[in-house]
Amino acid sequence: MPSLCHKVPSTGKCHASMTTSYMETSDVTDLDWENLGFGLIETDFMYVAKCGTDGIFSKGEVLPFGPIALSPSAGVLNYGQGLFEGLKAYRKTDGSILLFRPEENAIRMLSGAERMCMPAPTVEQFVDAVKQTVLANKRWVPPTGKGSLYIRPLLIGSGAVLGLAPAPEYSFIIFVSPVGNYFKEGLSPINLIVEDKFHRASPGGTGGVKTIGNYASVLKAQKIAKGKGYSDVLYLDAVHDKYLEEVSSCNIFVVKDNVISTPAIKGTILPGITRKSIIEVAQSKGFKVEERLVCVDELINADEVFCTGTAVVVSPVGSVTYMGKRVEYGNQGVGVVSQQLYKSLTSLQMGNVEDWMGWTMQLNQ
Repeated sequence: MPSLCHKVPSTGKCHASMTTSYMETSDVTDLDWENLGFGLIETDFMYVAKCGTDGIFSKGEVLPFGPIALSPSAGVLNYGQGLFEGLKAYRKTDGSILLFRPEENAIRMLSGAERMCMPAPTVEQFVDAVKQTVLANKRWVPPTGKGSLYIRPLLIGSGAVLGLAPAPEYSFIIFVSPVGNYFKEGLSPINLIVEDKFHRASPGGTGGVKTIGNYASVLKAQKIAKGKGYSDVLYLDAVHDKYLEEVSSCNIFVVKDNVISTPAIKGTILPGITRKSIIEVAQSKGFKVEERLVCVDELINADEVFCTGTAVVVSPVGSVTYMGKRVEYGNQGVGVVSQQLYKSLTSLQMGNVEDWMGWTMQLNQ
């Protein structure tokens, strides 16, 4: 599949050849930014790089967004050999674009790839590919305060394989979509139900890496919960059925007095980058943060509960239902700690304050 534009390393732009150049698509797209939800909006370009048996990824190309060709015997289709990442780009008030901690996603993909017997792009390759993809689609980055550009890197076993074995070829793909709030409630509190029949992960499994199979397994419990009016599901550990793990696609935090507690990373919980960032921001503000086993009973007397993730950022929890008992927090309002941490983190991400943490990366357009 030929590229329709040629990358110029010195400028990060694209020469016009058979189609519109990056420069000519620099204006912000005309969308209904006020009602932007969390769903796919097809953009202009995607990034594709391939890797053979030598374990080295090709330079990669920025191509028009569209379907990809896969053999029915591709490793990702038959044995689920695939990983994905999620990160965001934000537009500042001056029109410039910021990435938030992309190197952390690259490091997490490397760790997940090792667990899944896959080669992965280097940190430098990953970050450069993200930059190229965002700049190629920069007209889709929402105006300040109207949302963000969600970036989805994929690493999949694209080579054909019949017997159970690692695929002989891999594809690294990045596509993007402008998004608004993940939960329809926005920053308003969500309502969770503790799952007591299904488990998301077990010790020794792949719960601690961002493999595609982790998410298919939560769909049934999530569907049942949403059918009952809940926003999402909170999972317990698979051994004792008493310790908090995480929500379907985000980490969980419990606040009591001036202490913020979150389940420790022990192989069954995804090491969220937003989770890590919130912990560091909270500590910088004087909160004591504990990473430990958090018993489900601690939800009863908690002052606040909130979730974190790339998609949700910080999502306050208004209630948790466990074994038929509903516990509410803050009269269904946004908790003081949740609000403070949300404001601090989003101000950093969007460039509204000086980046004292050194987490953002400005793209040269």
